Amino acid sequence: MLRAKPHLRACLTRCGHCGIFVLTHPRNAGRRDLRCPFGCREAHRQQASAQRSAAYYREPKGQRKKSELNQRRPRKYCPPKPAPHLPRARKCQRRRPKWNPLLVEYVRMVASLIEGRRVSRDQVLRMLARKLRQHTLCRRRQIDQTVAWLQEEPP
Repeated sequence: MLRAKPHLRACLTRCGHCGIFVLTHPRNAGRRDLRCPFGCREAHRQQASAQRSAAYYREPKGQRKKSELNQRRPRKYCPPKPAPHLPRARKCQRRRPKWNPLLVEYVRMVASLIEGRRVSRDQVLRMLARKLRQHTLCRRRQIDQTVAWLQEEPP
């Protein structure tokens, strides 16, 4: 792809955590501190949040705040009561797979760079639904595969 579109070489960068190559937006070209959208970005965000929180609660102001929060806690634990079971109305529509929004946005950005035009989120979701349908990895006859799929996704 980079041979066909050499202007995208500047957008190629390595993930700061796992080291894989990812395409980034042209405004981020040349940055070395980026993380990939395949989990490293979220893990780094959570790690930084935990460090900030721990540093805050080590300070006197944070210790007072934590003490106040603990004082408001009830002394006896009362587990929440289960909600009454209500039968849900069955939808006639097929369930759509839930895609990770970060990955969908990454695929949208890469597709826009490659095609040289804006690609909408809906176009990416339709393309993913069409291209990523696959059979299970176990060996089944086609009729068994179809029956299993129909049980998961009734018409």
